[in-house]
Amino acid sequence: MLTLDTDQQTARAWFESLRTRICTAFEAIERDAGSDAAFEYIAWDRIDPSGGPGGGGVRGVMKGRVFEKVGVNVSTVGGTLEGDFARSINGAADDPRFFATGISLVAHMANPRVPAVHMNCRFLATTKRWFGGGADLNPPLPVGEDTEDFHTTLKAACDAHDVDYYPRFKQWADEYFWLPHRKVHRGVGGIFFDHLENGFERDFAFVRDVGEAFLDAYPRIVRRRMNDGFTDADIAAMRAWRGRYAEFNLVYDRGTLFGLKTGGNIDAILMSLPPLATWE
Repeated sequence: MLTLDTDQQTARAWFESLRTRICTAFEAIERDAGSDAAFEYIAWDRIDPSGGPGGGGVRGVMKGRVFEKVGVNVSTVGGTLEGDFARSINGAADDPRFFATGISLVAHMANPRVPAVHMNCRFLATTKRWFGGGADLNPPLPVGEDTEDFHTTLKAACDAHDVDYYPRFKQWADEYFWLPHRKVHRGVGGIFFDHLENGFERDFAFVRDVGEAFLDAYPRIVRRRMNDGFTDADIAAMRAWRGRYAEFNLVYDRGTLFGLKTGGNIDAILMSLPPLATWE
């Protein structure tokens, strides 16, 4: 087993509690839609390249009437980073030991009028310690009311800590969630942040508020749209858009690369991929 200090234990416990609350909220939406779909949880263990224990996580997946496929993962891993990848990670160039704990969520919806979504919050430790994360809305068919609701809720969470956070992290999301080869954004944005190193208590309070903002905004948006009508053309547009989403996650996503480079669970890493996508 990994040996965790107080901050690491605290962060892990909160990410796991947020996972439980999010999954409960999503299952409640399925109940309201007349579905008995529930999350299936699969635990996994990681062996560090050094041969020692490397932590692990729990992959939660639900396939329902509203959520065509949603994955909510929590993981706590640690050990030694290898080679060039160690040199690319903040604080690991001279000492490759690392620790990471976090929650990652991606939801692909059955109704193309309901936006897909991504959310991630994480705490990492090398010779330095920092938080990262964000949330972004990914509607195949954007609706201004939903986009405004999502951004307004995230802005309130940011403003409670630093009025510069929202414009800074929104711009970061706009730049990060961009497909250069397609010259399109992955969705309608949100916030993205990394390497917050203002002290554990301050940054952890902000990350908690980001998680709470997501839990407030997204279920509300889903309930607003889940009974909207749609056409075959809407389905076709959604599946084509999902192809762009898959391209981003396989080519550019930092979390995918980190998971693969650190020996994470492959199914958990790739749970972000849509259940069905099309390309011309």
